[in-house]
Amino acid sequence: MKILSIGKKLHHDGLNITFIEPSSLREHHNIELYTYIIINGGDGTIRRVLKQLHNLNNMPIFILNPTGSFNVVAKIHRAPKIEKVLDALANGETPKTQKHHLFKLNDEIFLFSAGNMGDLQHIFLSETLRFGPLKHGILKYILAVILLIPAHVIMTPFMLMSKSRFFIFTPARFIKKFGSFYGEVKEITIDLENEYNMLELDGDIITVHGKHLHIKQAGSVPVVTQ
Repeated sequence: MKILSIGKKLHHDGLNITFIEPSSLREHHNIELYTYIIINGGDGTIRRVLKQLHNLNNMPIFILNPTGSFNVVAKIHRAPKIEKVLDALANGETPKTQKHHLFKLNDEIFLFSAGNMGDLQHIFLSETLRFGPLKHGILKYILAVILLIPAHVIMTPFMLMSKSRFFIFTPARFIKKFGSFYGEVKEITIDLENEYNMLELDGDIITVHGKHLHIKQAGSVPVVTQ
């Protein structure tokens, strides 16, 4: 059994755990030889790692060690403490897994959230506040929500009616579609009207070149759950 830890050095008696930084992933060969891959970080780190690995023929099982501010993916799967998972592996136990569905936006992969509505403004302001005592934790996100309430109240109705605006949040898939809000992703095409566009993906801000977005399902990966 081979285990790869991305983003943090982990040690456990009885287990051989290889460590690499996320930036070294492209140069790390034979990824498919690993049985388990531990992703240490928040939702953005998970997204960036899976963007590189989601097309593997022999898919490893992913273990989440959430260290971000929100850790939505870890909460969705009720990810157990990393110590508990490593203890189970050392004892020869096979952990329980769930599928996490992935979605593709042009050449990008996202896990649960994408958009250019209030979510984009919220993440942008939250990242601006990431300094001093607000650097870690969720306080910066809460403060950003409070500061943006007047703008959201005014803009959201117009954005929901706009064909060039959209917000996808798959944990709310019980709301299939409401205006330009999508809780369910099947296949979506959006004309953004501009060549360069800033978008939010799983709490990251990216820039997309091109007017047209093609959004669709992109398979799934196995994730350790409780």
